[in-house]
Amino acid sequence: MSGHGFHVHGPHDHELEHAASGGSHAQGEGSSTHAGGMSMTGKIAVCTAVIATVGAIFSYMGGATQANAWIYKNNAAIKKTEASNQWNYFQSKSTKQALAEFARDTATDDKRQGWQAKVTRYEQEKTEIQTAAKTLESEATRWDLQSEEQMHQHHRWAQATTVLQVSIALAAIALLTKKKWLERAMFGVAVAGLAVGVLAALHI
Repeated sequence: MSGHGFHVHGPHDHELEHAASGGSHAQGEGSSTHAGGMSMTGKIAVCTAVIATVGAIFSYMGGATQANAWIYKNNAAIKKTEASNQWNYFQSKSTKQALAEFARDTATDDKRQGWQAKVTRYEQEKTEIQTAAKTLESEATRWDLQSEEQMHQHHRWAQATTVLQVSIALAAIALLTKKKWLERAMFGVAVAGLAVGVLAALHI
């Protein structure tokens, strides 16, 4: 207990402390020590530390991919707004072209050529605006796809992190109960978590 408060140790913390400071006692127990090797407690403690480290990396990657997904989604929304503005501009030019065509058709011969020039100009401007709008829509679609890919990868990292957390929980129970089948289950679940992490890294 410190002068500023106290820290409550979990069962797993006690087992880790026991493995670090009481290793000689654990080695004296034939039921928990492998001949010439590491005790069950020490082995699980080391594996748990490795699993926790890998889990922390997976958790970081999950957070990073989620942030990227939101950034890409925001970029897609911006491009969609810009494309919508371009289509509104296109519609405005179409209206002006229609009015110019009406004026051309009803104008006298000496003014008809001037109105035709405006009709041609509006048609060219519409083509440029349409091209820009379609380009922006393509960019928005690309950002959306990247966002979905990042979100899928985020879910994979989250799944991997959760499975590793289950493995750590099994390790704590194995340390308390000294059950070999729980130790094997811990390793099995840890391998499954690593496999999901590999899927996340491969964008699968």
